[in-house]
Amino acid sequence: MSAGATAIILIHAVVALLFCGIVLSIPRDGSLAVPRWLLMTAAVITALWALATAGIGRDDPATGLVDAARDASWLAVLAVLDGVSAARRGAEGRARLTAYGVTAACFLLSAGTAVAGQLAATPAVTALVESTALTLRMLAIVAALVLVQRAAATVADDGNGRRAIIVALGLVWAGDAIVYGLAWIGDGFPAILTVTRGAVMAVAAPPILVAIHRAGAPVRVSRSVTLKAAAVVGVGLYVLISTVAMSYLGTLAGSHAPIAQTAFVFGTAASLLTLASTPWLRGWAKVFVAKHLFRHRYDYRSEWMRFTATLGAPDGRPAPLAERIVQAVADMTASPAGLLLMANGEGLAVAATWRCDAPDTLAGDAGALLAHLAGSARIVDLDQVRDGVAPATESAAIPEWLLARDDAWALVPLLHGERLIGVIVLTRPPIPRPLDWEDFDLLGAAGRQAASYLAEEAAHDALVEAQRFEEFNRRFAFIMHDLKNLVSQMALVARNAERHADNPDFRADMVATLQDTSQRMTLLLSRLSQRVVGAPAVAARGSVAVLALAERMADARRAQHPIHAGGAEAWAVADASALETILDHVIQNAVEASAPGVPVTLLVGARGNDVTIEVTDRGHGMTPAFIRDGLFRPFVSRKPTGFGLGAFEARQLVEAMGGRLEVESREGVGTCFRIALPRCAAVEAAA
Repeated sequence: MSAGATAIILIHAVVALLFCGIVLSIPRDGSLAVPRWLLMTAAVITALWALATAGIGRDDPATGLVDAARDASWLAVLAVLDGVSAARRGAEGRARLTAYGVTAACFLLSAGTAVAGQLAATPAVTALVESTALTLRMLAIVAALVLVQRAAATVADDGNGRRAIIVALGLVWAGDAIVYGLAWIGDGFPAILTVTRGAVMAVAAPPILVAIHRAGAPVRVSRSVTLKAAAVVGVGLYVLISTVAMSYLGTLAGSHAPIAQTAFVFGTAASLLTLASTPWLRGWAKVFVAKHLFRHRYDYRSEWMRFTATLGAPDGRPAPLAERIVQAVADMTASPAGLLLMANGEGLAVAATWRCDAPDTLAGDAGALLAHLAGSARIVDLDQVRDGVAPATESAAIPEWLLARDDAWALVPLLHGERLIGVIVLTRPPIPRPLDWEDFDLLGAAGRQAASYLAEEAAHDALVEAQRFEEFNRRFAFIMHDLKNLVSQMALVARNAERHADNPDFRADMVATLQDTSQRMTLLLSRLSQRVVGAPAVAARGSVAVLALAERMADARRAQHPIHAGGAEAWAVADASALETILDHVIQNAVEASAPGVPVTLLVGARGNDVTIEVTDRGHGMTPAFIRDGLFRPFVSRKPTGFGLGAFEARQLVEAMGGRLEVESREGVGTCFRIALPRCAAVEAAA
């Protein structure tokens, strides 16, 4: 037995088994859109056709008749799906019935003509009759494809599997059109074409089976399995098409056939592998499968499981929670990148990025955007805003810098209750598409879940900070207890000195006591090293000559480190004692960051309604991450023995006086702390 005959038997045996399975799977509850007897008849005739092709051969007259009966029965199924019986009374119904009847007649007439050709007396008559039968067959197939196209355009997918059966029938007759077209061109029907017809029928069986189960006892097929099955089917079709093409290349190329066939296989395989490796094709395949084979775009169970898994530990690597949140939300829409903007008062600040660079600047007022997102909780489609089809209030709220980013696609607000935590900016997926209601629902739920994670992390950080404050104050209470004991000893010595100062032995004991007390106090001071943490105490504010204060503090520290003070005299509305404390913290940090002999600069100036004091050093500098996350947090310090309270208390004192503390720093270049306080214009005018 030849390889072609073996392949014909195997593939058609599989087809027979598949359609027997369809017969056994047809439900009895009347949930199908097609009468049970009609669908069962079509499936049984198809199984008989497959067995006849495998057992007695395609060219046998009985096989031809069964083949025509198969097409006619499936054409009847298509007519029922197309609603011909419901529209048969009008002129349109009669025209449609006529079209289906003529097409079925062509199928049956082509089979009868082929049988008559085999019974003809002369080869010339046989060839003429077979050519006529092939022509009728091609006409019937084309007509069937037209009817399939019309049915697919008018029939909605209402959940009972009608569209799936129509697609399967279109696949069957499209395969027949290719096969019979090749037979027409090649003037023959080789074994490979018979194998191809069987393979197409095998591929058409699963959609029919799925349609039956969707209408009866539903089964759920995951999208990943569907994609893998589609890939396997695609590989099988590629092998079949390549085999047919190689056989024709062998006929046409003659002695150069091996070279032509090798070039064809290598070229097509390389092209398909290159195409399959692109993110665009993967994205297109997911969109196509979700759109045409499933009722919903998303598999919500798997999406939510992936979302929670990413928030827990993405790809097994540690990452900040904010970055994990961006990745988890972006994965839902196949967005390749994203960034998280956190609400910071009336503005926005970049909290995390995933696979993209942070914007150079967040120009413009973000208050309108924050108010819009907090009030509407809408997912914003930025392409609609760019195209001018978004609501006017929404378009007015989007900052220009965000619209200028071509890759920005959607905004997902993170709402915790009624409070807006931040917003995630998603980049455009590989297959551009507008957002729909499923995107809005899924991203809205994910945004609220992500906001709860961020709010919980912020609450946890606040709790940890409060616990550290409590621990610090508890330790300070022990220090106060020790100080009380030392003060009591000193008071006792002072009282006794009034009576026993002339006693040499007392004086010796007093010296020993003072030495011990001094050592213990020195130890306590080394443990304390900073003042107690608490709310900043600011006395009544008045006018302060800032340049004079800066020069005085620079003079007092020049023995410790070179410090240059200068600028223009300016008067600020501030508490002189609190401002001195602030400058003391900032100057001490600058001195500790500077190399010996490298001066620290104090520059006083005025900008609009503010008086500024810039303390600049040329030390090692700080990273943007440390400035953002650690500089102004208490108990976070890069110094081995530091409490990390200086910058924290300095900023609190500045804000308590109605000012602000800004920092600019570059690693390896240096740092500039800028203190801005309200300007006392009345005093300056009088001076």
